[in-house]
Amino acid sequence: MLNHKKKSVILTEQIQTTLDNLEPLAQKVFLSLTPPSPLDNRADVDQVRQMLERSYDFVKVPLALMGKIPSICRSAHWQVTATLADIGNGWKLIDLEAGDTTDKQFGLAIDIGTTTVVVYLVDLCNGAILRHAADYNDQIILGEDILNRIRHAAEPGGLDRLQKAVLDTLNRLIKDLCPQSMGTEKITAAAIGANTTMIHLLLGLEPASICRDPYTPIVNNPGLITAEKIGLAINPLAPVYCLPSIGSYLGGDVIGGILVSGMHKQPDVSLFVDIGTNGEIVMGNEDWLVACAGAAGPALEGGVTSFGMRAEPGAVDHVSIDPETGQVEYTTVADMPARGICGSGIVDTLAELFLDGIIDRNAHFEKGREEYVVVPAKETASGEDIVVTQIDINNFMATKGACNAATDLLMENVGCAAEEIKHFYAAGAFGQYLPIESAITIGLYPDLPRSAIVRLGNSSGEAARQVLLSRPKRLEAEEIAAKVTYFELNANNTFMEKFSGSKFLPHTDLARYPSVRRRQQTGK
Repeated sequence: MLNHKKKSVILTEQIQTTLDNLEPLAQKVFLSLTPPSPLDNRADVDQVRQMLERSYDFVKVPLALMGKIPSICRSAHWQVTATLADIGNGWKLIDLEAGDTTDKQFGLAIDIGTTTVVVYLVDLCNGAILRHAADYNDQIILGEDILNRIRHAAEPGGLDRLQKAVLDTLNRLIKDLCPQSMGTEKITAAAIGANTTMIHLLLGLEPASICRDPYTPIVNNPGLITAEKIGLAINPLAPVYCLPSIGSYLGGDVIGGILVSGMHKQPDVSLFVDIGTNGEIVMGNEDWLVACAGAAGPALEGGVTSFGMRAEPGAVDHVSIDPETGQVEYTTVADMPARGICGSGIVDTLAELFLDGIIDRNAHFEKGREEYVVVPAKETASGEDIVVTQIDINNFMATKGACNAATDLLMENVGCAAEEIKHFYAAGAFGQYLPIESAITIGLYPDLPRSAIVRLGNSSGEAARQVLLSRPKRLEAEEIAAKVTYFELNANNTFMEKFSGSKFLPHTDLARYPSVRRRQQTGK
């Protein structure tokens, strides 16, 4: 399992929005029914439906429950609690329990990342997060990144294996979250934030078209699906809502980030960035939103660096270099002997090398150097120097350059200057833990007043919680998806031109980074 302490930091540092007038995907209603008599000989199912429709416009009773209703009503002396699921154009009865259980209503807010899956158990009565659990996505063994998983899905039985892998992960986490006295079947609704490919694989939909021109997914808004249809181990009739996507590489997780940030309701221009296995960038305000996305994250996850690794025990996560002595100071996750470098450590290292003049604006080592020792062999777990090489830096600069090029492309397309950006939202685990000053120094983040930079934490998970609890939020998410103009980068020649010229520290246009220029002139 992942380090739960680290996941807890994301939750406690992220502002949880308090929602008024909760309208969750599933709701409970206590019913005091009338026992049948010669004066009232209505059918049992009809009486339940008619009682519910006094408060709800239209209620559907599925065949699966019809045969159970009579015995439940009689054993409970006609005092029962009905659970209704929002089906968009009405409601569906999904459970009937003896007695009054309206104070026990549970749902799931789920974030399915390419690397990590996080599940939150939510109290549908008040919106509180009761518990959470996280683990690596079991799909990793079938493909480290999205493109490899799409290729695997094309193999015989590949799609079934990928769907089973993510469901195994989810159902394991759900089981861990639920007390034995509760049972997973008492969970009556779920909402999911995920990128487009992850949703396709969860639903068992062929993802091949996502990475082929013209880059169109099978579906962007799958609507409400029952848990039993996809194999989610909760109440089989529970509604499952997936935040809508708007393109192959811009999924519901990003729509959720926009929702949580509130940038779509602000008059000022904001920039939203989520750098994970993919990099997603959104710019806009209350009048317009533009977005683009592409592969970016492997450099930050250590996938393309010699000693790169995820943020696990032993990963170097922070680095500083004394400008006078050249001495390296570093910390590791869980204070364990160094095994490698994670994303935040790589960003710190690159920023320090640049400020100390060890690498130039082209991110090339000075004086013929080919690598830099971050942790000497005598201090590492393996007894081998942990280094950053020129090839490592080149690979990372491709990620950094892609982010710069995408941002510049968006600004150019809407006629927006860099100085017009007033707010910057950093989403996801990387956004939560990347060192802000170092990220600005290398140009990964814009040089804004630090108060304008907001860490959103797991905005995909928080958005899932909000749409789980609120019909207006679900409608708001769909309005956001309809509002965003999506730029496809895969076949964009302008993007490729900007990308080729963007691999400078901190940026091709140094005037956009005045604080970095001052630090270079005055020293750290």
